[in-house]
Amino acid sequence: MSPSDVTDRLGLSLTESSTTGDKDLQRADGCGRIVLSGSDNGTRIEDVFERFPIRVMFPRNGSSAMEEAVLINTAGGIAGGDRLECSVTALPGASIAVTSQTAEKVYRALDAPARVATTLKAHESARLAWLPQETIVFNAARIHRTTEIELFAGAQLLALEWLVLGRAAHGEIVVAGSVSDGWRVKKDGRLIWADSFRINDEIFVHLNRKALLSNFNSIATLIYFGPDLDRRLEFLRETLSSLGCDCALTLVSGLIVVRFAAKQCSDLKLALRSFLQQFEPEVGSGPFRVPKMWLC
Repeated sequence: MSPSDVTDRLGLSLTESSTTGDKDLQRADGCGRIVLSGSDNGTRIEDVFERFPIRVMFPRNGSSAMEEAVLINTAGGIAGGDRLECSVTALPGASIAVTSQTAEKVYRALDAPARVATTLKAHESARLAWLPQETIVFNAARIHRTTEIELFAGAQLLALEWLVLGRAAHGEIVVAGSVSDGWRVKKDGRLIWADSFRINDEIFVHLNRKALLSNFNSIATLIYFGPDLDRRLEFLRETLSSLGCDCALTLVSGLIVVRFAAKQCSDLKLALRSFLQQFEPEVGSGPFRVPKMWLC
């Protein structure tokens, strides 16, 4: 049963006015910050800061080397009016993959959007992979998400963000709400790529048009910055045909940008896992692989 069916059965309306708004309720204001550097013994933690409901963990799986950082939202999801910030800085020599404990859920908002801000910095000779699990948007949810990246010559970065509109296994259909998802990438202080994706209440009714999302409910954007871009672009073009979902890529301003789209989240997840499994041997050992938390 979709959320709209539930509200109809309860005699509620998604647009009915209320004297209580998101700003009148208790909302989360969380922050997580990680700073890492390279050393003779591998990647070293220089600074960690966390404020509820964000937690930062560094699980190790039978190895003394630190390979992965995991972000946890202990609130169990995101509500309208929440503010969450995350910052990851990879100093020279650092090599780390940052992921999330599970899929993030964005619940119905009363009137205010949730705001999620991610800042990534990869200094020279650093290798940083930002590979969170999916963000699931529920009916009438409102989220404003920004991903700002600062790159320096000699760094390598792989960054992913993906959105799922409703849970297909529950028969959910998203017909209202607001989604804003923006990227800003700078290299040596100069803006080299900007991208924005926006949906609001007026657009949702037209979302299945071919010029928009057609019949896709799960979408992802992935970018790569590093050496040998032309060769890796050709390698990835040959790889995409085996992924089992709609995808395409391009090279723009020194970045490889890949788009993925699928009807169901499970298909998109399989495609992304296959992509990372095939890409890892191309770039060598390091953080550009399927995160262990994806397999839990």
